[in-house]
Amino acid sequence: MSVTRLTPQREFDIVLIVNGAARRLTVDARTTLLDALRDRLHLAGTKKGCDLGHCGACTVLVQGRRINACLTLAVAHQGEPITTIEGLADGADGLHALQAAFIEHDGFQCGYCTPGQIVSAVGLIAEGRAGSDDEIREHMSGNLCRCGAYPNILAAIRQAAREAA
Repeated sequence: MSVTRLTPQREFDIVLIVNGAARRLTVDARTTLLDALRDRLHLAGTKKGCDLGHCGACTVLVQGRRINACLTLAVAHQGEPITTIEGLADGADGLHALQAAFIEHDGFQCGYCTPGQIVSAVGLIAEGRAGSDDEIREHMSGNLCRCGAYPNILAAIRQAAREAA
């Protein structure tokens, strides 16, 4: 009796809907969404921080929901709308309201965490979780800032939430 061994499929042809555009890729089954965005689609705004889901630098929106792109596989998001920091700009000056608020309130220092902070804050406001400073702090707790710009980040989110209301 012969034994037939099946080899698992290693590469997949997928379509990611990133910032409103369909992008076709062939990816290894183990490719994270973060690596697909940065290395394959050259969208370097989404940052690789801890690569463990602890820092939030890789936060993107998938179907409007905040996720850590380092913890999910690209193949799992075939055909789902994905928004990165590059896809947020919509204002007359080319900035999203949160991007403008971060500039106004100096909500960044080194800037490394800023894209993840802004994308997470967009999700937070859309979820209706920006009712108080404590609520904002709680629901932004997955996004770390090594420079300690938290008071300014909070002020920027508070302003953008008021403007969105």
